Amino acid sequence: MGEILDNIVENFYDYDFLIADGFDAAVIGYEEHSMRIIYSVSKCIDILIEDGMNELDALEYFTYNVSGAYVGDKTPIWCWDYFP
Repeated sequence: MGEILDNIVENFYDYDFLIADGFDAAVIGYEEHSMRIIYSVSKCIDILIEDGMNELDALEYFTYNVSGAYVGDKTPIWCWDYFP
């Protein structure tokens, strides 16, 4: 896991967080009322680029397959800090 995610899970071991596979290093925090993980979109895009996608494909993949998916009350929060 990423360092921030490790700290969150370690400190709140009694909560069930929904984790987006492959994006542990993009975690920037959690929302204290809903106890949902917050991800940096720019870091998510960087991860996809590192995995071999170009920037446009990474953005398209992310918006359609990752941030566009609602998976219940624990759906992660996506912090849109990506400005190409």
